[in-house]
Amino acid sequence: MNNITEYDDDQVTVSGSVKSVRGSVVDVCFHDQLPQINQMLLAGKEQSIVLEVASYLNETDVRCIAFHTTEGLARGVTVINSGSFLTVPVGESVLGRMINVFGHAIDGKPPLSTTETRPVHQLPPKLGQRSVSSEVFETGIKIIDLLSPLERGGKAGLFGGAGVGKTVVITELIHNMVGHYQGVSVFCGIGERCREAEELYRTMDEADVLKDSVLIFGQMNEPPGVRFRVGHAALSVAEYFRDETRRDVLLLIDNIFRFIQAGAEVSGLMGRIPSRVGYQPTLATELAELEERICNSAGGSMTSIQAVYVPADDFTDPAATHVFGHLSASVVLSRKRASQGFYPAVDPLASRSKMLNAAIVGERHYSIATEVRRVLAEYDELQDIIAMLGLEELSENDRATVNRARRIERFLTQPFVTTEHFTGSKGQLVSLKDTLEGCERILNDEFAQTPEQALYMIGAIDMVDR
Repeated sequence: MNNITEYDDDQVTVSGSVKSVRGSVVDVCFHDQLPQINQMLLAGKEQSIVLEVASYLNETDVRCIAFHTTEGLARGVTVINSGSFLTVPVGESVLGRMINVFGHAIDGKPPLSTTETRPVHQLPPKLGQRSVSSEVFETGIKIIDLLSPLERGGKAGLFGGAGVGKTVVITELIHNMVGHYQGVSVFCGIGERCREAEELYRTMDEADVLKDSVLIFGQMNEPPGVRFRVGHAALSVAEYFRDETRRDVLLLIDNIFRFIQAGAEVSGLMGRIPSRVGYQPTLATELAELEERICNSAGGSMTSIQAVYVPADDFTDPAATHVFGHLSASVVLSRKRASQGFYPAVDPLASRSKMLNAAIVGERHYSIATEVRRVLAEYDELQDIIAMLGLEELSENDRATVNRARRIERFLTQPFVTTEHFTGSKGQLVSLKDTLEGCERILNDEFAQTPEQALYMIGAIDMVDR
C-alpha cells in the first residue's frame, strides 16, 4: 500500500479529464501536476462523484476508485483535484448521530452542524507516544470475562461463521459497556445489512446510550471503495475523541472481514494479480494500516471489539489468520455449541486472551479459569466414549468430571438484554466476582445433586432454584 504523506494546503487546484471508465475504476489524465496517492478527486455533474487516487499508471495518468456509481461519466469529462484527502466531520455534534463515509447524516435528522473535519487517512501514533497498561475490561458476559478477558485499550476479535451470533454479542457488549463506561462508543458497520443498522440504532436509542455514541456505516449495497474506507473514517472520529477530548473510546467494528473483502474487490478492479485463495496481494499491509491506528495514547484509551466472519468456518483462511495476529483476545463462536443451545455460543477451548495471566487477573481468577478449561477439555475427550458405551462405563473420577463439566457449560450460558423480545427471558449482566464464585462452587461439587437445567440461562449462581 502507498505511504500516507503530509499534504500541501496551498497546492494549486488542477484539473484533468476522464480517460476510461470500467465499473468503479476510473483512469484520469492530468497534463500538469499529478495528484498524490489517496487524494480526493471530483467528477461528474456538479462534481458529485468522488474518486480516490489509487495508483499511477504513467507520467500523466492515474487510476482511481469511485465512491459513487459512475453512471454518467464518459471520456473527456473534467475531473477536479480537490487538493485534500477524503474528510469526515468530528466534534460533539456527531454524538448521537448515524453518518456515512462522507459524513452525511443518514438517520433522517437535520445535517450535522459541525464544520470541524479530519482526513480519513492518518498515521498511527509513534511508539513513544503510546501508553501501555494491562487492565481488564469487564463486559458482564460470564464466559468472556472468565476465559477470554478483554484488555482495556486492546483489540478483541469475535470469530465465527454466518449465523452464530457475532452481531448479537456485539450489540450486548454495547448495551453492557456504555451503561457503566464513561466514554464514547464509535460503531463502524462495514458491509452490513441495512436492517442491522436500523435495528442497532433503535436498540441504542431505547437503551439511552445513543447520546454518547457515533454510528458510521458503509453498507453492503454501496460501492467497494466506500466499504474499504469507512473503517478509516470511523478511526478518524475515534482518534478525535481520544486525542482532543481525552476520553476513553470503545470502537466496535462489524465486520472486519468485509473490510478485507472490499479490499479484494478494489484490488481485482485495479487489475492486480490475486494472492492465496483469491485475496489481494496487499492484504497484510492494508489490514495493518487500519489495525495499528487502534491503540492507547497518553490522553485516552481506544478499545476495539471486532466481529470477524470466518468463511466456511475455516480458521486457516488468510483473512482470519491475518486478523488473529493483531488481537490481544480472541473469542471464537462455535456452530456446534449454538446447535446445542449454548448461548452465547463461545467455544471455551478455542477462545484465548493474553490477559489471562496470574500477574494481570490475579491468582484466584487464573486458577479457576485454568481448572474450568481443564474440566471442559477432559469432558471433550470423553465424548466419544460416552457416545459409544454410555456414562456407566466411565470411572468414578471421570463421571465426576462429566458432572462438573455439564454444569459449568450450562452456568456459562446467559440471557441477553438485547434478545429479551425474542426469548422472553430477562437479560442478565453478571459481575466477574459473581462469575468466579459460581464456577468455584460448581468445581467444589456444591451443585452435584442439582439438576443441570437449573443452571441453564441464569445470571449469578444465587439464581439457581434448588
